[in-house]
Amino acid sequence: MLIGVPKEIKNNEYRVGLVPSSVRELTANGHQVMVQSGAGAGIGFDDAAFGQVGARIVDSAVEIFESADMIIKVKEPQAQECKLLREDQVLFTYLHLAPDPEQARLLQESGCIAIAYETVTNKFGGLPLLAPMSEVAGRMSIQAGATSLEVTNGGSGILLGGVPGVVPAKVVVLGGGVVGTNAVRMAMGMGANVLVIDKSIERLYQLDLQFGSMINTVYSTTDSIEEHVTSADLVIGAVLVPGGFAPKLVHKNMLSQMRPGSVMVDVSIDQGGCFETSHPTTHQNPTYIVDGVVHYCVSNMPGAVPRTSTFALNNATLPFVLALANYGYKSALRQDMHLLNGLNVCKGRLTHKAVASALQQEYTPPETMVI
Repeated sequence: MLIGVPKEIKNNEYRVGLVPSSVRELTANGHQVMVQSGAGAGIGFDDAAFGQVGARIVDSAVEIFESADMIIKVKEPQAQECKLLREDQVLFTYLHLAPDPEQARLLQESGCIAIAYETVTNKFGGLPLLAPMSEVAGRMSIQAGATSLEVTNGGSGILLGGVPGVVPAKVVVLGGGVVGTNAVRMAMGMGANVLVIDKSIERLYQLDLQFGSMINTVYSTTDSIEEHVTSADLVIGAVLVPGGFAPKLVHKNMLSQMRPGSVMVDVSIDQGGCFETSHPTTHQNPTYIVDGVVHYCVSNMPGAVPRTSTFALNNATLPFVLALANYGYKSALRQDMHLLNGLNVCKGRLTHKAVASALQQEYTPPETMVI
């Protein structure tokens, strides 16, 4: 199979779909790899590093989209990239289609086979290709929140961990999954007063066993969210409905009850955000203020630490990339129901139930597309 790796073009995105060691695995399996010149520069790999492991370096993304059987990316294809996709071409990347009907439309019109990292599952019920970036984003959310709390950035001027004689900041984490757990770990390590809210008693029990008295756990209700969000210095939005819209847990009327300069970091923004007042931002302009509350809603947070993020992502995606390349997409999807769960768009049809529901379109079961 001929596999193409274009340079990412989203604002301030420096990750790359494959690192040289992944390219070497693919070439060792008899596949050809095309890499766009400069694709790895953001993580310290020049064109020569890819050439040494057998990749062919090309100047433009157009050459890759015109020739490759499968495109490997990190972020969702931008409109100009969607228009380059071909019928029966496989696209393997993050898509986050629920809040992005325009991208969904363009993918459907292209006739491509679009497999989303974020909906591939595993036998434990987890999301193995989303987890690495969730770990990074969860940890980064506390860094971003701590920086945003500084008065020069519009914050209330509170040090997350306080100092002797001065109470630490109150950090409320909405959601106890992978993002939330990593946010809790970082906030706790910085000495903050940490509280996590989740609707799963079992998950709260696991967090209590893991962190003990270092954190407080609260069952999620409208009352508990309002009570703790309005008294928080930093709120981390870390909820997920795989493939679908994130639920809106923090409503605009709560903001007026918060201390001016409080900070909200919406890690769920890729799926539409869990704060009513959220809208996507970039690393170039990461924050904005609504009713005195600082909002940090960068939609590709791990892109700020691209080297760590790219290696973590490749560790997770490489077995699936190899399966798709070795067996072809139909056979690979038939053999692995968890990879099949990643199929979001196939030849114009929406093949993930949550995505189809969010976009209010007809759902086609994915297994019917790979017979």
